[in-house]
Amino acid sequence: MTDIEQSTTTANISDQVGTAGTTVKSGIISSLKGIEEIEAEIVSLVRKTVSSTIKTTGAISSEALGTVRDVMKGAISATEEVGTGLVLASKSVAKGMVMGVSDVGGDMIGAATEIGKAAVKGAASVGGDMAMVARRTVDGVVEAANETGGNAAHLAVAAANGAIEAADDIGKSAVGAVRDILMGAVGGVKEVAGAALPKSAPTEASTAEASTETHHAKTSHKTGHKTGES
Repeated sequence: MTDIEQSTTTANISDQVGTAGTTVKSGIISSLKGIEEIEAEIVSLVRKTVSSTIKTTGAISSEALGTVRDVMKGAISATEEVGTGLVLASKSVAKGMVMGVSDVGGDMIGAATEIGKAAVKGAASVGGDMAMVARRTVDGVVEAANETGGNAAHLAVAAANGAIEAADDIGKSAVGAVRDILMGAVGGVKEVAGAALPKSAPTEASTAEASTETHHAKTSHKTGHKTGES
């Protein structure tokens, strides 16, 4: 093969790679736009459903929590029937619920806590990834807070606390997975997670060490006191 033929062949391969890359790029952009549209539709549907349901019942506080649980069950049931989309939908559902509660002046902190609980319990019931669902749920709560003028930090911690509490009821491995993924997502979750987990009993070694430190402290105090008197 001459240099000219080799150069031509190389150029043709480059063109093919470039075309393939462009095709994939276009397809991904189209898919991502489609996902954004789907997420926006879910947010809108859930928001309208939650706000209208609470308005109809007239019970802003107590009924809102029941509506949150009911909506989450419906969303999880839908993804179970389709066979996919639980992690993807959890963010949009959570966002729509917080915005719906906000529209009617409901208890957003209470709703966020209940959303976190319901999301983890629902994921567990269908064998879903509880940790990722919890993370996406908190993300949705934060987005809703930012768009409605709510306190994003407080709502995020409330949702995380609810998720951790639900995971704690399921088992140690569940609460560990949920806690770990939320620690990197929400400021203050570490403290919340610590409060949600059972306190570990002190070991004999740690008890003895604490006793020794206390004894030394008392001895030093007495010695200092006598020196002062002299």
